[in-house]
Amino acid sequence: MSTQLLTYIVVGLSFALYIGIAIWSRAGTTKEFYVAGGNVHPIANGMATAADWMSAASFISMAGIIAFSGYDGSVYLMGWTGGYVLLALLLAPYLRKFGQFTVPDFIGERYYSKSARVVAVICLIFISFTYVAGQMRGVGVVFSRFLEVEITTGVLIGMTVVFFYAVMGGMKGITYTQVAQFCVLIFAYMVPAIFISILITGNPVPQLGFGSEVADGSGLTVLEKLDRVLLDFGFTPYTESNKSTIDVFAITMALMVGTAGLPHVIVRFFTVPKVSDARKSAGYALIFIAILYTTAPAVGAFARLNFIETVHNTSYQEAPAWVKTWEGIGLIAWLDKNNDGKIQYAAGSPFEGAPNFTSEKGASGQLQVNNIANDNANEIYVDRDIMVLANPEIANLPPWVIALVAAGGLAAALSTAAGLLLVVSTSISHDLLKKTLAPDISEKQELFYARLAAAVAVGVAGYLGINPPGFVAQVVAFAFGLAAASLFPAIFLGIFVRNMNREGAIAGMLSGLIFTFSYIAYFKFVNPAANNAAHWWLGISPEGIGTLGMMVNFAVAFTVCRFCNEPPDRVKALVDDIRIPSGAGIAHHH
Repeated sequence: MSTQLLTYIVVGLSFALYIGIAIWSRAGTTKEFYVAGGNVHPIANGMATAADWMSAASFISMAGIIAFSGYDGSVYLMGWTGGYVLLALLLAPYLRKFGQFTVPDFIGERYYSKSARVVAVICLIFISFTYVAGQMRGVGVVFSRFLEVEITTGVLIGMTVVFFYAVMGGMKGITYTQVAQFCVLIFAYMVPAIFISILITGNPVPQLGFGSEVADGSGLTVLEKLDRVLLDFGFTPYTESNKSTIDVFAITMALMVGTAGLPHVIVRFFTVPKVSDARKSAGYALIFIAILYTTAPAVGAFARLNFIETVHNTSYQEAPAWVKTWEGIGLIAWLDKNNDGKIQYAAGSPFEGAPNFTSEKGASGQLQVNNIANDNANEIYVDRDIMVLANPEIANLPPWVIALVAAGGLAAALSTAAGLLLVVSTSISHDLLKKTLAPDISEKQELFYARLAAAVAVGVAGYLGINPPGFVAQVVAFAFGLAAASLFPAIFLGIFVRNMNREGAIAGMLSGLIFTFSYIAYFKFVNPAANNAAHWWLGISPEGIGTLGMMVNFAVAFTVCRFCNEPPDRVKALVDDIRIPSGAGIAHHH
């Protein structure tokens, strides 16, 4: 059976499974639509959280970033895992005890103001759409490669599937679909990793293979060999950093805190029966997430090594088939600078302004590339987002593994996209309409508006996936920066500072959001030429600026708070109640 047919079958079966689950668990009430009825088992919730959490950025992009940036890629590992711990310890149990459906709900009640709720909704929509654009892009890349359709068509197919189970099933449909998606994505990630680890080091455990000797008799470990090979090619050694320490700190911090402020992950903790279950499901989720996160560095290193060994100095005619397949959709490109018919791989950009080069296939069937930068020996352009997807092909694994990886990549992207779209639709129907603009609507109308909002959100997400800002992981990093600068401080202060008032919180959220957004927009869109360490404030890159934005938020919130009235007593009582575990302190009442 051909790889492509096999891929159609595997992806088709996984989609049928998701849609079947969505029909089986259709939401009938707003409570089922928003929080799955609030009775999901902690282990199932842990799996769903892990699937929600591990987006296309974790599955597709992260190992690709690690493969190409080596040590510098570790900020993503530390930030994303650390953030999860922060969320589980600092926020999840308290928010669950508060017992509302959404993050704006918490902020609106805690800061006793409709304006605070609306500001939270605006921040949330900003963050979710930035994030979902990356997911949809990931869906497009997977489809275009494995089902050989245009990226646009791929995004449209992805939109249809997500639309179906997010709009039909709401949180209930999404939760059980995500349990299935977790199983698919983790299996799809681990199988090729184990195979490749055996091929390269003879060790079946990728986490251990990462530190083992390469099975080529050289006596070098994987990292020693990579360092040596990359130095020969003019790259920075794999285990050395190009970033300044402050920037590494800022990016890690922004990713951590941003994680803890991510609305679609926080909502997951409202779907379990009790507060203690919120902590348990956070623990399970951490275990499930760790399986993928401890494997990613190994996958990245193996991929880079494999890529160099199979591609460098091979003649284009004899190049492995996958090079030409990915070249067909523009995610790999080759330009013969010295006309020897061989692919040379080295440091430096192969084309000026890559990847937006213009290429026409010449008469010989080779890429004719305009405006060539002939200042270096590199002749091949590789999109970072393809490393995990191309890995099974690079390592010559059987076709069913390739089909599995395609299904896994789609599971990762779709599970996160669905969670995000649900958060957007909930915040529009529940927070803007029911709690603010139209308090008299019935539950049935609220459910209708939630579905309508989900449908509109899917449309916007699809548009952003077809015309994406930047590549998947970068876009996602910005979403985290915005969450870190706007929502996290407001939630944190709401739980731990009982005197924080609405004026402080609103001023803080707005200043953090505006500061972070303008910094990112300036360096990414207004003046991209200046996007380097020489022009950054304090040497902090746009990816890490959320950390400064968070500090701005805290500073503004505390300053404004001093000059305005204290919150009412019922709010202080509410804050005390959130923090004290139920059952404690009963003795005082007698």
